[in-house]
Amino acid sequence: MISILLHIFVIAGTLLLLPHIVSGIVVSGWYAAIVVALLWGIIGVTLKPVLKVLTLPINLLTLGLFSFVLNALLFWLLATFVKGFAVAGFVPALEGSVVLALVSWVVSAVL
Repeated sequence: MISILLHIFVIAGTLLLLPHIVSGIVVSGWYAAIVVALLWGIIGVTLKPVLKVLTLPINLLTLGLFSFVLNALLFWLLATFVKGFAVAGFVPALEGSVVLALVSWVVSAVL
């Protein structure tokens, strides 16, 4: 339970830093960052596995690179649901989702 909370807060902190790293992403504050981090985790557990199975043929054809597109689209989709979080296009969504994936991977490896 503690590791899940720590993971959420690290992702929220990363979300707060993303506007300084990637232009085109806006996060208004801690509340928006925590809500996005929670929703990102819920999407990662529920929706992403289903979408990965559905997009398996195109993922095989692109040698796994379509996973980046799928992550970017899900990240961009979050901006439509959370007030105080905005993504200005596909490229910032792609860059932001890659940064979040790297941070999430490091946090998972450490915990």
